[in-house]
Amino acid sequence: MPRGNSVSQELGPIPDEGDVVLYETCGPVAIVTLNRPDFRNAQNSVMTYALDAAFTRAVQDAEVKVIVLAGAGKHFSAGHDIGTQGRDHHISYENKAVTWWDHVDRPGGDQRFARESEVYLGMCRRWRDIPKPTIAMVQGACIAGALMLAWSCDMIVASEDAFFSDPVVRMGIPGVEYFAHPWMLGPRRAKEILFTGERFTAAQAYEWGMLNRVVPRDELESHTLALAEKIAEMPQFGLALTKKAVNQCEDLMGMRAGMDSVFGLHHFAHAHNAEVGTDSLGGMNAKSMKASAEAPKSAEGAK
Repeated sequence: MPRGNSVSQELGPIPDEGDVVLYETCGPVAIVTLNRPDFRNAQNSVMTYALDAAFTRAVQDAEVKVIVLAGAGKHFSAGHDIGTQGRDHHISYENKAVTWWDHVDRPGGDQRFARESEVYLGMCRRWRDIPKPTIAMVQGACIAGALMLAWSCDMIVASEDAFFSDPVVRMGIPGVEYFAHPWMLGPRRAKEILFTGERFTAAQAYEWGMLNRVVPRDELESHTLALAEKIAEMPQFGLALTKKAVNQCEDLMGMRAGMDSVFGLHHFAHAHNAEVGTDSLGGMNAKSMKASAEAPKSAEGAK
């Protein structure tokens, strides 16, 4: 739960948007839904901690065998909230992912490092370690921080209209905090999508090995739930151990250590932006980032 502080009082209260994460079960499957559709499910801290609570609920429910992560409305998620009225980066929450001090009232890079260690990198690693299979069900936009949510899941099923990008190099920052790009896409494709900032389609993502299935939009939910129910037939402890085995091998291939090293570069970029410009995001905001990627470029026709 959030804790009050002088900074939040200065910037004003966060608007109450109701349940920003929804939870339901369908037999052995828990469906966790991002629920800020008016903001393309942009992820603020309220959503982060509600999402963590929903995942914890599913883990503790012995009847739940598989967890599906969905997004309400037209889009899965536009990524991190960097511009809505509900952006709550100045509010304190009880740390769940890392043992570190609170970011509020810390200056400069200390504040950014403390917050992003917890709500971005730390939370995604926490969710990757959930001992039950997780499936991201993706439609529409899956941008920047939304890639982190999808990549934290074990499998990704996407609709044919889904599109993806990590455009934060436009901010002078080398990719989002959970830097899984080389493992999810391969080094050359990772460089391509980062260097250009261009969108790539579900068909491309499937060809590159990032997605498990691509299905028509009107079949996305039924196909994902059928897959989840099939997985749920397996022994629960066997699934947990198998997931742990694959994740451990991925980490032996350098994924965790690589993320740690890139997280340092990420924060060096934030500090550089703040030193030479007006803010840590290189002068970019939600509106300018959206405008810069409004039209798909040549990557959509690449082979």
